[in-house]
Amino acid sequence: MKKVLLINAHHPYSYSPGRLNATLIERAESYFRAKGYEVEKTVTAEAYDVDAEVEKIRSADVVFLQMPLNWMGVPWSFKKYTDEVWGAGLFGKLSNGDGRSSAAPKDNYGMGGVLNGRYMVSVTANAPSEAFNDPAQAYFAGRGEDDLTLPIHLNFKWIGLEKMPSFWAYDVMKNPQIESDLARFDEHLATHF
Repeated sequence: MKKVLLINAHHPYSYSPGRLNATLIERAESYFRAKGYEVEKTVTAEAYDVDAEVEKIRSADVVFLQMPLNWMGVPWSFKKYTDEVWGAGLFGKLSNGDGRSSAAPKDNYGMGGVLNGRYMVSVTANAPSEAFNDPAQAYFAGRGEDDLTLPIHLNFKWIGLEKMPSFWAYDVMKNPQIESDLARFDEHLATHF
């Protein structure tokens, strides 16, 4: 039986309790269960056991990360999770250090991953989709979604997981299109799994 680890990386704030991220996790859980996957879940804003998380990632065929874009990056509880879990797996469980050897200390940096599964990132963002990939938009100045999430993708590459296309729900606070986002999310999962 295939396994999926669903990580809810939302960190609740008074202005953002995380209902949409929780809803997307619930939909992903229902989808994967219907496809016969064994499902494990983690909420990074809650207590977790670091060694158990390393084992969840090691045993997963798919790691599914659900997160809000939080000040152009990940919520701090997911950064803490990454620091702790990736750090605990650094020497043989998730990666073999940074991939370099003493014989070739300048080669293969970041390529020490020992896993061979896949990962998907699903992002909720207050920015409208039109803010990305358009040099005329002053803030991102032509940068795209993967530019903002590059550190996340590099962290998963570090442990050897293969990137799958990301899902983005845009403008979720100022101009939410929740029903449309949920339909697109379902289609995204069906397209890639």
